[in-house]
Formats: sequence, C-alpha cells, structure tokens
Amino acid sequence: MKESAINTPATHNTTSSAWTAFSGTHAKGKLAKILSLDDFETQARAYLPKALYGYISGSVETRQSWQDNFNAFEQWGFVPRVLKNVASRSQKTVLFNHEWDCPFGIAPMGISALSTHDGDRAMARAAAQANIPYILSGSSLTTLESVMEAAPNSWFQAYLPGEQQRIDALIKRVKTAGVKTLVITVDIPVAGNRENNIRAGFSTPLRPSARLIWDGISHPRWLLGTFMRTLMDGIPHFENSFAERGAPIISRHVERDFSNREHLDWHHIERIRAQWDGKLIIKGILNAQDAALAKAKGADGIIVSNHGGRQLDGAVSPLRVLPEIVQATSNLPVMLDGGIRRGSDALKALALGARFVFLGRPFNFAAATASQAGVSHAITLLKAEIDRNMAMLGVNRLEELDEAFLMR
Repeated sequence: MKESAINTPATHNTTSSAWTAFSGTHAKGKLAKILSLDDFETQARAYLPKALYGYISGSVETRQSWQDNFNAFEQWGFVPRVLKNVASRSQKTVLFNHEWDCPFGIAPMGISALSTHDGDRAMARAAAQANIPYILSGSSLTTLESVMEAAPNSWFQAYLPGEQQRIDALIKRVKTAGVKTLVITVDIPVAGNRENNIRAGFSTPLRPSARLIWDGISHPRWLLGTFMRTLMDGIPHFENSFAERGAPIISRHVERDFSNREHLDWHHIERIRAQWDGKLIIKGILNAQDAALAKAKGADGIIVSNHGGRQLDGAVSPLRVLPEIVQATSNLPVMLDGGIRRGSDALKALALGARFVFLGRPFNFAAATASQAGVSHAITLLKAEIDRNMAMLGVNRLEELDEAFLMR
C-alpha cells in the first residue's frame, strides 16, 4: 500500500462517534441496552412466537453451512497499520452509480410483515433514511408498489416463476413499479430441507393448529401489536411472486406456486437481460464458473451467497470462495451475504474483494424488537463498528483495504 501524505488535523464527523462505546449508545428505552446486532436476536426471541422465530433463525439439516458462515470470518485476523492519520475517514461507497453512506444493505427475507407490523416498509424506510440499499423479497407479504412508493431506491429480489410467460409478466410489473435494480435468486431449484421449521411449528402454507394458536396467545405483545393489526387488512397474501397477487399464506396453493423451478437455466437469464434495462444482479453464486457465466450473460453484479445456510447443507461459506470469484469476474461488482454480524466481518469481506455486503436476519430481528426505530438503531450500530475499526486498521477509505490487512 502507498504511504498517505501527511495531512493537517481534521475533525472527524460521523453519525455515531467512535468513542460512543465508552458511554453507551444514544438510544433511549429498550434500545439503550442493544449494543450489538446479536442483542436484537435475544429481544426478538422473547417477542416472537416460537414458530416464527424458528423460521427466521433456522437453516437446514445439521446447520453446517450456517455455522461455517461464521467460522470463515473467525479464521481471518487483522494486520492493522498505525499512525496513519485516519481523521478524514469515510465509508461512503459508490455502487451502480449511487453513493451509499455505508458498504452494507438489508438482504431480502420473506414474510417480514409478520415480524413486526408493516415490516417490509419499516425496513425500507429505515434503509432509505440511512441511505443504504434495501432488497424487498419476492416472498414478501407487502406489495412491491407500496414499498417503492415508501422508498424509491429499494431493490427487488425475484424467485423466478416456473413458466416463461409468468416470468415475462413479472419483469414487466417490476419495471412498471419503478425498480432500477433487480436481483434474481438462482440457488433454489428445489426447496431446502428445513426440518427446523417443522420442529418449531412453522410450515408453508401456514397451517392453523392448536399448537400454533397457543404459540400466538402466549406472545400477547406480538399477537396484538403485529398479527391482529396485520389481519385488519385481511389474510396476508404473497404479493410479489407473480405479476398478479399470489396465494394467501394459509392456502394449500402456496406450495404449488413456489415449486416447478427445476428446469430453469441460463437461457432464462438471457431472456430477462433482453427485457430488463436496469441493473441485473444474480444472487446465490458460489462457483467461479457460474460467476463468469453470470457476467457473460449480462449481469451487472453478483451476490455470493449460500442462502444463509437455508438451502444446501454443506455448501461452502461465501467468504471462502469470494477471492476466487472476484478474480474470475474482473471488474464486475461482487457482493456477499452470510455470517456478517459485526463491522469487522464486513471489513474482512471488503478486504477480500467484496464491493458490498448484505445482512438479513439481524435486521429482521431489529424490526421485531422496535420496528423502524429498531432497524435504524441496527444500522447505526453497524456503521459505528465499521467506522471504529477503520480507524484502528489505519484506513480512511474502504478502497484502501486489501488482503494485506488480513492473515489466516
């Protein structure tokens, strides 16, 4: 790395001071005790019914991939520089011709509207306020159009329908809604073996049962504050699976609507590229050959992901294959999700070549804890950790990071 020129002292201006940790955060009420993203999960577990908490926190089979997402970060240590004058540091990041305030965003997660009332819009509004990207899930219970109205810079993530005419119609709807960045998730030819959902009492479709009813009654704050308020607008539907409204969450047709994807291949991506003039992101890549294919088929970026350990158990951690994928795609923006819980995790991914990172579960738990205010607090915490760690690493700009700052 080139040595920085000697600069005159500068006043470092951030939303959260790097010294905040000595006196606690500026949050009030129950958020004052939330000092890290992991703290949100503890609060959310007490608030949410067991079935819903199990759906959000769960993965598949032995949870091997989920656990390795965290292990991969632990196997890298920092090699910081000192006396580098870090008074002018900034974590602003340009991605797809937009300058974001932080190098992270909110990953898509389905049925977030059951975590807190109006959960999708709560997360979208918090993201817009903080100038970070929010990705609306294709399996959300809130209409795409209403989310785009609340937060026009939001991205949309689609699970491709099984029929080409339905794919074409969905792309047309997304374009009409004003979406500029489309994320196609490609790692779900079939559903993962989510035994944990069954053990927790969650199923798709959601089947009312004595166990599920008791689960709701025994969590009255969630029952009254989220579920009953949601029911006032009717039984929730999957709103964005197709161009038309999807099935109700309790309908037996849900399973049919989310199946029939085994035949999808790269020709479907080619056809989408021909129709879609916005940014096209391919999510769910773990193989360098697939990354190169995505670039060849016209993708504007990829998200390296194993679906948070929710699909193929034993699939490699995204961080482990990140350097190879970055090398295989040259200057294509490579992003990553999976296992990030601290600012240090985000910086390790950036040092290994990621342009951006995404987090799903922590923001969902933050929404369950305190709706939009909880999500905003989570963003503030992660932003402060990144700022603090940049100072201690000796960098002013994220693009200064590379593998020289890490050691296995």
